[in-house]
Amino acid sequence: REKLEGEQLLDGRYRLQKMQGGCVALPVLEEKLSQLWLPQEMPCDLVQIQDPVASRAACRQTPAQKLRDKLRQLLGENWSEELERDVPCAWQRHGNLVMLSEDSFRAALWEKLGPALWETVASALGAQRLARQGRVLPDGMRSPSVTLLLGQDGWVEHMDNGIRYTFDVTKCMFSAGNITEKLRVASLPCSGEVLVDLYAGIGYFTLPYLVHAEAAFAHACEWNGHAVEALRRNLALNGVQDRCRVYHGDSRQVCSATQPQTPYPHVAYTSPSLSFQLELQDVADRVNLGLIPSSEEGWPVACRVLKKSTGGVLHIHHNVESHPVSAPPQTPVLQAEQGSPEAADSDGGAQDPVEDGGKETLGARIKPEWQRWAEATAARIQELLVELHGQLWCTRILHIEPVKSYAPHVHHLVLDLECRPTVS
Repeated sequence: REKLEGEQLLDGRYRLQKMQGGCVALPVLEEKLSQLWLPQEMPCDLVQIQDPVASRAACRQTPAQKLRDKLRQLLGENWSEELERDVPCAWQRHGNLVMLSEDSFRAALWEKLGPALWETVASALGAQRLARQGRVLPDGMRSPSVTLLLGQDGWVEHMDNGIRYTFDVTKCMFSAGNITEKLRVASLPCSGEVLVDLYAGIGYFTLPYLVHAEAAFAHACEWNGHAVEALRRNLALNGVQDRCRVYHGDSRQVCSATQPQTPYPHVAYTSPSLSFQLELQDVADRVNLGLIPSSEEGWPVACRVLKKSTGGVLHIHHNVESHPVSAPPQTPVLQAEQGSPEAADSDGGAQDPVEDGGKETLGARIKPEWQRWAEATAARIQELLVELHGQLWCTRILHIEPVKSYAPHVHHLVLDLECRPTVS
C-alpha cells in the first residue's frame, strides 16, 4: 500500500477489501496500470471487482468532484487536463433537471461519446434530465436558447414564497434575481383591488398579487405564447384561475372602444392569437409594468387602464444608469408631487398609502440619478394622463426600489407612482 501511494497509483475513491484466502485487494487507478510494477517479493494478481466499496473520502465528495471522477472512469486513458477544464464546476438545478452552462463539454471528444456522456453526467449529479444553456435570443421576448440533452421535455416546477411556478426551460426563462421584488409585491395592500399586469410572463408578479397581496382580480397581458401556456398552468396550480383573465398579444395595441371591461368575468379567458387589440380601459387600481430595460412603451396603456374616477398606483420597472464617483452624494426619497400646489393641499387630495408593506424606505441609499429618473417619469406620466383625460392629474413618488444590479453602474429599479385625478 505504501508503495502504491508513493507512486500515486492507489485509487483513493475505494476501500481496501478482504478477499478469500486471507488476501487483500488494493484499488489502483485503471489509467495507470501500465506504470504498475512490484518487486518479486511482493506477489500479487490483478482482479476486477464489479461493485467496489467507496472510501469514506469518496462519500464526502462534492458533486463537482463526483462528476469529474465519473467522467475520468468513462474516458480511461483518454482523460486529459484539457477535458477536465471543460467540465463544469457549477450548474442550475430545476427539480430533476440540471441546466449546464453554455461553455461546458465543448471539446470534440465529448461528442464522440454520444448518449453515454449525458447518462454519466446525469447519474453523477443525481438528475434524470439534462439541458445546456445558450444565449438569450434577440427576439423581443427574451426567449432562451436551451438544448435538451437528456429527457423528453423541459417542463420543471419551482416553489417560490409558497407559490408554484411551472415552465418549460427550453422556451421560457425564470428570473431568480427578481425574488426581492416578488416578496415586496406580495406584501402590498391590494385587498379588493383590480390589477393589470402588462408584461405578465409566466406570472412572476401576477401570482404574488393574487395569492399573497389578495388582489380581487387581475388582467394579465403577455405576447409570448410559451409564457402564456405556462401562465395558464400556474394560475391553475395555485387555484387562482377564476380571478385572472389572460390576454395573449401585444399590450401596446389598445382598442379604441370606449366601454370599460367587466372586472370579474366568471371564467378565465385567453385571447386566441397575437393579432389583437387590448380592450381594457378604466379598470385598474394598480398597474404592473415589469419590463426591462424599459417599460416606457407601455406607459400610455397603463394610463388608459387606470380608473378614471379614482386613479391608482403604477409600478414602473426600468434600468437606470448611475455614474461612479468616489463619494457619491445621496438624495433622500422625496414625496414629490407633480401637479398644481392647489391640488396638493385640496380636501380631495389622495391619502398616503403604505406601499412597501412596512419596509423601511431606502432614503439615504437612493442615488441622485435614480431620483432624477423617478421625477422625470412622474412628470411624463402626468402629461400622458392630462392628454388622455383632458383634466389635471397629480402624480406622487411613493417609493423607489432597487431590485438588482443589471450591469456595471446599471440598476434595475421599480418606481411606485401614485396617480390621482384632481377634484375640481
